[in-house]
Amino acid sequence: MKKQLIAWLMAASMANAQEWKPVQGRIMTPWAETLKADSVLQEHPRPQFERGTSWKNLNGLWNYALTPRNAGRPASWAGKILVPFAIESALSGVGKTVGKDQLLWYHQSFTLPADSKGKKVLLHFGAVDWQSEIYINGQLVLKHEGGFDPFSMDISPYLKKTKQQEIVVKVWDPTDEGPQPRGKQVRKPEGIWYTPVTGIWQTVWLETVPGTYLSNIRQTPDIDAQTLTLQTTVVNPVAGDLVKFSAMKDGAVVAETEAEPGATAVLKVPSPELWSPDKPFLYDLRVSIVRKGKAVDEVKSYFAMRKISVAKDQAGTQRMMLNNKFLFHYGPLDQGWWPDGLYTAPSDAALRFDVEKTKEMGFNMIRKHIKVEPARWYYHCDKLGIMVWQDMPSGDLGNHWEIRPGIFGRQTDKQRSPESEGYFRKEWNAIMDALHNVPSIVVWVPFNEAWGQFKTKEITEWTMAKDPSRLVNSASGGNFELTGHIIDLHNYPDPVMPEPVYFGEKQVIVLGEFGGLGLPVDGHVWQQKDNWGYQTFKTAGELFKRYDSYMEKMEQLIRHGLSAAVYTQTTDVEIETNGLMTYDRKVFKNPVEAFFKAHQRLYRPGLVKFP
Repeated sequence: MKKQLIAWLMAASMANAQEWKPVQGRIMTPWAETLKADSVLQEHPRPQFERGTSWKNLNGLWNYALTPRNAGRPASWAGKILVPFAIESALSGVGKTVGKDQLLWYHQSFTLPADSKGKKVLLHFGAVDWQSEIYINGQLVLKHEGGFDPFSMDISPYLKKTKQQEIVVKVWDPTDEGPQPRGKQVRKPEGIWYTPVTGIWQTVWLETVPGTYLSNIRQTPDIDAQTLTLQTTVVNPVAGDLVKFSAMKDGAVVAETEAEPGATAVLKVPSPELWSPDKPFLYDLRVSIVRKGKAVDEVKSYFAMRKISVAKDQAGTQRMMLNNKFLFHYGPLDQGWWPDGLYTAPSDAALRFDVEKTKEMGFNMIRKHIKVEPARWYYHCDKLGIMVWQDMPSGDLGNHWEIRPGIFGRQTDKQRSPESEGYFRKEWNAIMDALHNVPSIVVWVPFNEAWGQFKTKEITEWTMAKDPSRLVNSASGGNFELTGHIIDLHNYPDPVMPEPVYFGEKQVIVLGEFGGLGLPVDGHVWQQKDNWGYQTFKTAGELFKRYDSYMEKMEQLIRHGLSAAVYTQTTDVEIETNGLMTYDRKVFKNPVEAFFKAHQRLYRPGLVKFP
């Protein structure tokens, strides 16, 4: 019997391999070259909310079809698609464009997890771009709009008593022909605008839970009060239930408290060990629903004690503070795109690689640009010690951009329709909720370079009120208003800053984008001709000499009032060749060690003095 089972598994694996292969003609990352269709992104997709073994990964080969937008469920399937890679990507195995006039359909059969008897079954999607309808065994369970936020549903009422169950997912995505947030996706990629991403692009998974279960935990640290404030959402609580919180350090419990379901709890963390890029310490957190002395549901999480704030230096200029001390924030603009998977990294090791190498190059921050990542990317930032500035993906462009601060009469706000404004507000709210617990996120960025920017003061102040524990960079790169914590100039290629005498009293001064020094590397480019950079060099040595001169200048800017800077960019992306490494992650354009050495001058003690 055992031999028969092994033979069956081997045959199934071979069948999967024969049904899938990447679309040819694109450069590939090293992780894509060894990817297998039956073992895609198998890590637990939610490291801050984990129930252990009671989950089942549904990534792998699904059926797919494309139909006209007004069509019903297809009668047959066109072939196989590898989930969770967008249909336009090479790793999907399809490589087709969808557009506003077509629907993308997915179909998969599944069996329930072994421990599902007597329990509820939840179905989770990390992200689906953009509008999706989820059907279980022919019944509509949920309609979701939003390409960057995770969503879940209880599918228990829709399950059959038979062994096999069926999922159908219907997706519509108008890319840049609709009012929804879509980041840098366009129908006709060029310059800084990239290939469309349609459909499922993060992990799909099942989870079994008891009748009463935790569906959310919200945690906010306060290092001055030495507390962690906790709020939970409990489904189907029973009178007398309590939620128990246990904080652990190196396996030992250091703090515990209890609260009723839904009530706010305050966990006292004595003499907290603080999180910083130099020492990214994380506490373990266990949260349990306790009924008559027994745990009926339990979730593992983690948290960090850290604080981001502002304070005036000796000259009266606002400065960005981490844990009540000045720390210059310096990092790359990180688009989070992949030549083989587009929005989706080919493996968790690939996802970690970008963060790890950023850290090794001596950066302490990443600006996650116009995209939201899977939860595991933020987990790697938390573990490795990289601060994150999180952008809201843009959409509905069309207003006039004024890059200079202090200029009146040229910038305009986008006059969004109620539908467009509603999509922005709903998704920004959902993104902030989904990422609230991530310790590494220290700055929210609702608008970039006036792309769809509207009601700037209102949106900024709403963001600040929703999350007072972080800073808000209201308008990165232009169309400035006196709102939020930060004024953020973009300048290419060399580093400059707004004059602190005029702009530094009320807002922190940052250089939100600069650099863009380009170097195409033959054999590692998206296309052989017509590549692009803000300033292109012929040799790596020439490029680094210019870069190093920028670091010398940056040191003087820090003394003068600069609190942060963002260099464009981590990798090449499509026809942009201004990355620190190539798009396929195979070539660093200069040694990692050289960048690390150049950056150390930015963190020298004594550059900034305080009263």
